[in-house]
Amino acid sequence: MSPLLYLGALLVFFLLWIRVKGLDYVIVHQRWIFVCLFLLPLSVIFDVYYYVRAWLIFKMCSAPKLHDQRVRDIQRQVREWRKNGGGTYMCTGRPGWLTVSLRVGKYKKTHKNIMINMMDILEVDTKRQVVRVEPLANMGQVTALLNSIGWTLPVLPELDDLTVGGLVMGTGIESSSHVYGLFQHICVAYELVLADGSLVRCTEEENSDLFHAVPWSCGTLGFLVAAEIKIVPARSWVKLRYEPVRGLENICRRFAEASADKRNTFVEGIQYSLDSAVVMTGTMTDHAEPDKINRIGLHFKPWFFKHVESYLRGGHSGMEFIPLRQYYHRHTRSIFWELQDIIPFGNNPVFRWLFGWMVPPKISLLKLTQGETIRRLYEQHHVVQDMLVPMKHLQAAITRFHQEINVYPLWLCPFLLPPGRGMVHPKAQQEEELYVDIGAYGEPKVKHFEAKTSTRQLEKFVRDVHGFQMLYADVYMDREEFWEMFDGHLYHKLRAELGCKEAFPEVYDKICKSARH
Repeated sequence: MSPLLYLGALLVFFLLWIRVKGLDYVIVHQRWIFVCLFLLPLSVIFDVYYYVRAWLIFKMCSAPKLHDQRVRDIQRQVREWRKNGGGTYMCTGRPGWLTVSLRVGKYKKTHKNIMINMMDILEVDTKRQVVRVEPLANMGQVTALLNSIGWTLPVLPELDDLTVGGLVMGTGIESSSHVYGLFQHICVAYELVLADGSLVRCTEEENSDLFHAVPWSCGTLGFLVAAEIKIVPARSWVKLRYEPVRGLENICRRFAEASADKRNTFVEGIQYSLDSAVVMTGTMTDHAEPDKINRIGLHFKPWFFKHVESYLRGGHSGMEFIPLRQYYHRHTRSIFWELQDIIPFGNNPVFRWLFGWMVPPKISLLKLTQGETIRRLYEQHHVVQDMLVPMKHLQAAITRFHQEINVYPLWLCPFLLPPGRGMVHPKAQQEEELYVDIGAYGEPKVKHFEAKTSTRQLEKFVRDVHGFQMLYADVYMDREEFWEMFDGHLYHKLRAELGCKEAFPEVYDKICKSARH
């Protein structure tokens, strides 16, 4: 039998099996089949298309002209909405399944959708050391372009598909955040179309209140159409040190010491159990020792979190040189460690060699094809949360995470939170403070887990220590609890001044589960 006939027979058999079992059964119980056969090839096509498109537009220098035209179109849509009497809130017309957040917002069906097709890098100004980008440009695009000309973002959040708009209106973090702060803290200007259709630019000096209020507002003050972000010179390599640590008290102490040391360009921890973790510290360099180079981004390489775990199992420290862009996207191939639940054999050497070049599937395509059954299962039996707590409460926070959800690995990422007037700032508003992002992604191992009750317990702990919850995840707080966690004084003042109350929902109503219908 020829190979084509053999493949044809397998395909017919597979389709018959789906017909007998039903598509829902296959997607729920054998999801890896659907992902490997359909979503991985589609994801490759998506990536190639967007990369080539972005490269061509930037090289032809047509993006600025197209940008102005697209801004005028957004203004036209907003003014038409006002001319027609409003009546419903506005939101971006981008489909909910295209976002990286696992939350599915139903408001898209009831609000006026304003079409915003803006995904280009507009300008790289090396004299001012800023890059000007549109809101749907993603981190994969930005690193590919900036690294190729010797520059990078000071804070470059991990996943390729994270967009500038999502990181500005929500938040973003990376292992350099202990030096530079959150993604919002490296932004120097925002351009927004407001509820009246006007175009406004805001900076620390110009429209300063709006500049401070935009981060974490989730698109409820206006439509972001461009952002200017700081850039810094890039080096070729990251010199990364791995240090396994045992004992919770030792882990917290060592992690806090590494985070406070500004000589470390990068600091990150992966906690594999209550009393075992690996703390990683890195610096950028132009020179690498040839025998210690590890190109972790190659498709056949082990998933990064599994590679890190090998130092814990071996009980020894280590040092490697990793290409800069591959370091930035070290968790992308395995979507941190979420992909092991979707493709259980994904880290097998055979799979990596044959199909690793197609990994990961696009998160947006996973959302689009998950169906209501998988969505409910994920909601009740899966945790995806990032809680931001003061470093001084790290030990208590990890203990509470262990008690309430018992999800491992945990991602530990430190960040410096400067004083400010927006929704997120330290309790002592005049002093900066070191915080840590605790990321929990996976299936809870506690017997008593119940999504709403367990998450609310974590939310209460975070409020009590003056921490914050990332708003891309499921939020179960009521309105009073939400505004106890976040400072809404400036936000509410601007919503009243800018006419946002009739144009956009309040951020709580947009993202919290108890408010969504």
